[in-house]
Amino acid sequence: MKEEIEEKQEKKAEEQVAPENVQNLLVPADKYLKSGAHIGTRFKSGEMKKYIYKMRSDGLSVLDVQTLDERIRTAATFIAKYNPEKIAVVSRRIYGKTPAEKFAEVIGAKSMVGRFIPGTFTNSTHKEFFEPRLVIATEPESDSQAIEEAAKVKAPVIGLCSTNNSTKNIDLVVPANNKGRKGLALVYWLLAREVLKARENITKDEQFERKVEEFEYKLTEEDIKAEQEAAEAKQSRFGKFRRFSRPGGSSSRGQRRDR
Repeated sequence: MKEEIEEKQEKKAEEQVAPENVQNLLVPADKYLKSGAHIGTRFKSGEMKKYIYKMRSDGLSVLDVQTLDERIRTAATFIAKYNPEKIAVVSRRIYGKTPAEKFAEVIGAKSMVGRFIPGTFTNSTHKEFFEPRLVIATEPESDSQAIEEAAKVKAPVIGLCSTNNSTKNIDLVVPANNKGRKGLALVYWLLAREVLKARENITKDEQFERKVEEFEYKLTEEDIKAEQEAAEAKQSRFGKFRRFSRPGGSSSRGQRRDR
């Protein structure tokens, strides 16, 4: 059953991307599609509308794969110009932890995962003080503190932005799914490979020995349990809403009194 659902989702995703928009990509188009790197949310901010290719029938936004691919190239070229020891890769979201750490490890940057302590970029007396020349943010909403501090110290920010994100203080937007494990893994894996190529540490894709799976956050039993509980809680709230509401705003309790 699970395999059938995943196959249908992949097929639906493939149908949402026009063939003419997926030429000369860093990886075959199906790799982007299967990772879900181009799938956004049901919400779209004003700043991100221009990156949306179309809306799926289930309400999810679909990002333009060609633009995602081009921005990865642009970001890699930009990153390669900086001293890696002065680059901060931040991710508060747990799914971004492994991708951010692996990317930082490969290019020689500093990873900052988990809660970002206020003052890390701005307070020189802070024990974790770091003076970045470039900041890479995994998810603008959860990494907002780091982005705000980067703006204060005038460090440019590259942000992986989904359709619901604000691009305030983001200097270079990489429109991508920043909430999925596989999508984040693929984007950071490609960034790492392309940065090494831009630096001429490697000259061919085949020389990049890291596997994309190494960049993917691995779910623990605690994670799986937490996800199940969250899904059950969401279903419970939805069920209550269905029971206590009807078209027109009347509650089910009111319906019983009217009988």
